[in-house]
Amino acid sequence: MYSLLPVLAIFSRILLAFSPAFLVPLVWAWFQDAQQQVIIWALGFGFTAASGLVIWQLTRQYRRELMPKDGFLLVNLVWLLMPAYAAAPLMFTVPDITWTKAYFESMSALTATGSTALSGLDALPLSVNIWRCFLQLLGGLGIMLLVVAVLPLLGLGGVQLYRAETPGPMKDTKFTPRIAETARGLWGVYVLFSVACMLAYRWAGMSWADAFMHMCSTMGLGGFSSHDASFGFWNSPQIEAVSTVFMALAGVSFMRYFIVLRSRSLKPLTGDREIRTYVSVLLASITLVTVLLMGHGVYGTWLEALRSSAFHVVSLATTTGYASTNYAAWPVFAPVLLMFLGCFVSCAGSTGGGIKLVRMVLLIKQARRELVRIIHPRVVNPVTLGGAVMPLPVMTAVLGYMLIYGATTMGFTMLMLFTGVDIVTAFSAVVATVNNIGPGLGEVGPASNFGVLTDVQIWVLTFAMLLGRLELLTVLVLFTGHFWRK
Repeated sequence: MYSLLPVLAIFSRILLAFSPAFLVPLVWAWFQDAQQQVIIWALGFGFTAASGLVIWQLTRQYRRELMPKDGFLLVNLVWLLMPAYAAAPLMFTVPDITWTKAYFESMSALTATGSTALSGLDALPLSVNIWRCFLQLLGGLGIMLLVVAVLPLLGLGGVQLYRAETPGPMKDTKFTPRIAETARGLWGVYVLFSVACMLAYRWAGMSWADAFMHMCSTMGLGGFSSHDASFGFWNSPQIEAVSTVFMALAGVSFMRYFIVLRSRSLKPLTGDREIRTYVSVLLASITLVTVLLMGHGVYGTWLEALRSSAFHVVSLATTTGYASTNYAAWPVFAPVLLMFLGCFVSCAGSTGGGIKLVRMVLLIKQARRELVRIIHPRVVNPVTLGGAVMPLPVMTAVLGYMLIYGATTMGFTMLMLFTGVDIVTAFSAVVATVNNIGPGLGEVGPASNFGVLTDVQIWVLTFAMLLGRLELLTVLVLFTGHFWRK
């Protein structure tokens, strides 16, 4: 009989490692002399650490080498229960918040979605906003570990696609001998970029607190802000420029930066098909939206249109979700395009959501292959990426993923419609959460938030965020009979 105890033993250590995170908002509350908040964050730290210790004591004798099945259970357990621990302090620090909204907020933070159910962010205690944004930074770390350690087990295009794209002698390696070393290398790059981002925000005019918070949500591509107006609070070209640059950088695979540092060559970036396509799509979209905004007289000068277009295209395409204006009021083509970009533009291995650009590239190549095959049935025309032929299992996994992605989006949309929301709100809210984009359109647009929805609708979208962040199959595989058989 399968035993969950070894998985709980590992989970207890993850919980213990997570508990010091509560000390970050505690320190900010301490410096603000907010004694009541200090006590709340201290209790959060104590309760999380104590839970980890108790579970560890009860399960430590059940340690064994984990199987792939254990990995899937562990990942789901972490992303289901960690938001509950993260949400508990919000119940005592955010006025009139319900458990539904608190859990939604922490799930949105840890999955780096950026959809919020809270309003009055400017009036919230600083430590609460620090916590919300810091969780997105931690979520980014967890996402990268997920990419290198778990998703390859399902053949979802993680390490398999990286290895196919990697030029030179590193092609047939896993970049480092062990997953743990790879994760440390990725986290090192992540921290390096994070420090640079925070200093750049500070240079551009943010306070140290805002620079820290927005660094967290920029590098995690989460999009939380400490202000209801998001980047409209500053209306600063310099701050938006910094944000645009670092969002674009974070939308690229951190594995690529890791390889660049190890190989001391830019070829892993410049020679990568996915990254070249990524840059091309962003530039083309920025140009298109700029022309559209000028053509409809939304802005008076090309420079203003270009500034707003670049910021919002990069923000939505990388699934960050920042806004400096209510782009939902733009000509309807623009906000719909932005939502569409968020579904696929970010690169595999980044902290962004969506189906990932490499899958879209493979799908286009597969479609082109089928068109050629219709005309020349006997031609040998395999799907290639980076000069390497893609194995059939990887292509099958990508096609299966896209089928489930479409069915999931449609199913959740129908469920939201059944609960009584309009079609624009229902579809955009599902797209925003499944792809971890953040804001949607309609009632959950950039000028509003998800707090206008009912508890049932919020729970539906909470599960959609979890599915999207864990790449759908990692969650859905638990519902198959084969998973639970020996």
